[in-house]
Amino acid sequence: MNKILISLLSFAFINSCTPEDSGFTFIVENELGMDRAFETVELTSAFLGVDNLNNYGIQDFETKEVLVSQGVDTDKNQYADVLLFQPRMKANSKRKFELIEIHHSKRPKSKSVCFSRFVPERMDDYAWENDKVAFRVFGPKAQKMAEENQEGGTLSSGVDAWLKRVEYPIINKWYRKELKTEGSYHEDDGEGLDNFHVGPSRGVGGLAIKKDSTYYFSKNFSNWQHIASGPIRTSFYLEYDDWDAKGALIKETKLISLDKGSNLSRFEVSLEGTEHIAAGITLHEKDGVVMDNEAQGWLSYWQPHGDSELGSAIVAPPSVFKDIETYETDQVDLSNAYAHLQVKDGKVIYYAGFGWKKSGQFKSQKEWEDYLSEFALKLSKPLKVE
Repeated sequence: MNKILISLLSFAFINSCTPEDSGFTFIVENELGMDRAFETVELTSAFLGVDNLNNYGIQDFETKEVLVSQGVDTDKNQYADVLLFQPRMKANSKRKFELIEIHHSKRPKSKSVCFSRFVPERMDDYAWENDKVAFRVFGPKAQKMAEENQEGGTLSSGVDAWLKRVEYPIINKWYRKELKTEGSYHEDDGEGLDNFHVGPSRGVGGLAIKKDSTYYFSKNFSNWQHIASGPIRTSFYLEYDDWDAKGALIKETKLISLDKGSNLSRFEVSLEGTEHIAAGITLHEKDGVVMDNEAQGWLSYWQPHGDSELGSAIVAPPSVFKDIETYETDQVDLSNAYAHLQVKDGKVIYYAGFGWKKSGQFKSQKEWEDYLSEFALKLSKPLKVE
């Protein structure tokens, strides 16, 4: 497998010793009647008029507070061309910010990090996390082992959920626990655990294509490319070998990202061979409750899970959200709830994630569904920048 690795793109800001005003100011506006936080504002180099954002940051114009920010190199030339930050916004408010040059030693530190990496020491997982949730998907070695009936293989393009209940990163620690100690990430030692069974199901946000009454899936990802990890966002690409959906040849790649404070990963899927997809969430034992709000663009499943409860969901813009289906079958792991989504110009974007009651983030099914409604509302009315 051709393994492409781009270095972590939380850039060192090296040119100045103290914050220096660049002279560029801009306004962020919240048009909703609610306070907002943990929403990412993206500023491109074209908007800011700076080709290389490696040594720039964001400062509140009035208070001169320097905010946590992250540069991302989207065109892979080693220079940041996007600058990310998350302003706290009061209801129906505007705030003025300025672009500043700043030395890395003067940059504010974040207590948490959005992180992802390829995991060759456990076959070939790709795992990602933020301060709320963690996920993983499975690669070609795990697929080959499964197809050859070797123990430990996994044949699935479903998305696995790691149920964490701490804000700090756990991916490296849990893999080390599983592979290097007598402990296991299947046991909760206070940080959470992996007790979310995926199998061939869609897990939390796996993709399918429906032909007649049958759902077709890709196999494991075949290639990966890390883009960024940092205080605001982690992102990466996944490629899949071409696959067949009842005679239709499907070409599929994914750009997946996860931002600080969000329970939902963003899936930007590029496709050839289909004008629609189904984003799915597993029904496990079929003992939970499927709910949806097509007007707002979300599908949810709330279920008993171990000694707690778990909500999982798909959220998409209502303009691409066609309908939902609760697909139940006696075939093991193939019962899923699906959001049917329209592919436009070869691309579809949706969000998928979960909320674990034991983490303390959500106390009930209602709180989880209220979160989805608020997430969808903010998605429809993003923070404005001018």
